[in-house]
Amino acid sequence: MSALGKLLPWRRRSRLKRLSTFEKVSAVFLVLLSIFMLLPIVYILNHAFKPYQELFVYPPNIFVRHPSVQNFLELLAITKGTAVPVTRYMFNSIVVTALGVFLITLVSAMCAYPISKHKFPGHKLVFATILLTLVFVPETVLIPRYLVVSKLGIMNTYLGHVLPLVAVPTGVFLMKQFIDQVPDELLDSAKMDGAREFTLFVRIVIPVIMPAIATIAIIAFQGAWTNTETSSLFMQDEEMKTFPFYIDTLTTGMANNVARQGAAAAAAMLLFLPNMITFLMFQSKVIATMAHSGIK
Repeated sequence: MSALGKLLPWRRRSRLKRLSTFEKVSAVFLVLLSIFMLLPIVYILNHAFKPYQELFVYPPNIFVRHPSVQNFLELLAITKGTAVPVTRYMFNSIVVTALGVFLITLVSAMCAYPISKHKFPGHKLVFATILLTLVFVPETVLIPRYLVVSKLGIMNTYLGHVLPLVAVPTGVFLMKQFIDQVPDELLDSAKMDGAREFTLFVRIVIPVIMPAIATIAIIAFQGAWTNTETSSLFMQDEEMKTFPFYIDTLTTGMANNVARQGAAAAAAMLLFLPNMITFLMFQSKVIATMAHSGIK
């Protein structure tokens, strides 16, 4: 073994010795707290593979004892004899989520850029009005949203799913905070070199606000992927409704509380996994956004 190999374990031990008793206790507490917070995730993943005899065990078991894919087969079989298969609901959710994430991030960035850098007359009032919308609960805008979607004639279309989700005040706020840190001198020098607004926005502004874009993309993904409002209000055609709406109807109107619970468990896992994977992929950007917002 080389001298470096002998030195590394000694360095690790020396770092542990430098920790105070309070720091060691805090580290142990945080590890236990992390394990405790992981239990709901472990339960969801295991619950989807439980056979019916384990779904209703009391007290409930966190870990599955006899894994089975029967719940997923049941989920596929429910719509086998209907005009709209479960894969259609999932396809709609994928399309709506992809369009929603793209448009929400794009609109938020394009709204924040002129407010931050162009400072047109009344830009502070516009920004304050956008932030003011945060105080309104979603129920207060249901009727105006319905009227807008109806008058535009986009009922039973993918745009009818996406358009009500595009306005995200949180996205505009975070984007503006990041764009504020771009030096005005840098933009002015690029303009003197012949760069137009589109070039400034794409080549200079967008790279700076990538952490904010990732954060808004996660928020937009969670909102669009789990949304049932647009399917309930704006979609009359069953083939245009999304997977979360289908999950809500799985156990609705059942004569007992046992029927389709296995399919509901499998569907819940399928609905949860994309959210977890998306967050894990962009968590470093989210942390950078939160750190910047705190420093700002």
